[in-house]
Amino acid sequence: MLLFFLISFYHKYICTMKKLILAIICALTIISCAEKKKETAEKIKGSLAQSLGKINELSVVMDNELWKGAIGDTVRKYFGAEVPGLPQEEPLFSMRQLPIEAFTGLAQRRRTFLIVEQGKKSSFTTTKNKFATPQLGFVIRGLDATDIARLIQENAATIISKYKQVETREKQYRIKKSVEYIPQLKEKMGITLKIPSAYRVAKEEDKFFWLRKDITNGDMNLMIYELPSGTIVKDSNAVANIVKIRDSVGSLKIPTTSGKFITEKDYAPYQYETILDNKFAFETKGTWEIKDRYMAGPFVNYVIDDRINNRQLVVEGFVLAPSVRKRNHMFELEAIIKTIKFE
Repeated sequence: MLLFFLISFYHKYICTMKKLILAIICALTIISCAEKKKETAEKIKGSLAQSLGKINELSVVMDNELWKGAIGDTVRKYFGAEVPGLPQEEPLFSMRQLPIEAFTGLAQRRRTFLIVEQGKKSSFTTTKNKFATPQLGFVIRGLDATDIARLIQENAATIISKYKQVETREKQYRIKKSVEYIPQLKEKMGITLKIPSAYRVAKEEDKFFWLRKDITNGDMNLMIYELPSGTIVKDSNAVANIVKIRDSVGSLKIPTTSGKFITEKDYAPYQYETILDNKFAFETKGTWEIKDRYMAGPFVNYVIDDRINNRQLVVEGFVLAPSVRKRNHMFELEAIIKTIKFE
């Protein structure tokens, strides 16, 4: 009997020890993997410095002679093109040109760069996070000026789109450092937005919000409201209907001492189609004005199809800043709107 007890105890002891050893091995394996991941992350972080540069600032790396000639004109034509929807001319990017030999040190840490060279063969390549993070660069090499101009023309739209994506993410990253949480947006409108703490609620109603941020000589604004589903449809009247609705809402909701807050009629708005939070949206850019007060500014209007909630949600950004460049103000408003999430 005693022998049976000892044998049984021995087997249980052995099983327990095996389980304990297995658990220790698993724990050590997990710790080892975590440490390796940490080491890898630290190596990556240590080898790539933080990228530099203002929002929408592009480094153009090319010889001075090329920059002064026809190739430089081609680069300026596409990357210095006028931003649509602004009351005065402003370029897509503020370009900083430097020759190849100067592209070293801090210059290589610019967030976006374009290298243009003349070489023995034609090529168009993309480079990500090569000298810093986040970073996106494009390299265009051509046999001669004609070849280089062709490559720029063929790839300009793609390059600009990719640059804008990088700049939008960078702006949103900066916004996240100081976000103002507005619970009413979720409670009343069923959405969340990453809104900088500098913005305040200027007007709040059941299905309407007006947010404002004070800036030098003016302010930046966000307007959010609902429309019944199908109010704006994809046809030739879409722009006219959007203008009609925004004029009606603006006249009622945005107070002015005289005149009405409406779309400026002398300039036809630009319209595009886009996707926000996996939902189709009309994107309209144009200029607003207040009649008889000589006040005007740019706006960007998104009409988002929210079919789950049987509505169209309108989110609009507009700026009042007389005699001030407005490109980057509007870019901030667009970056904010593109953080929208439907609950």
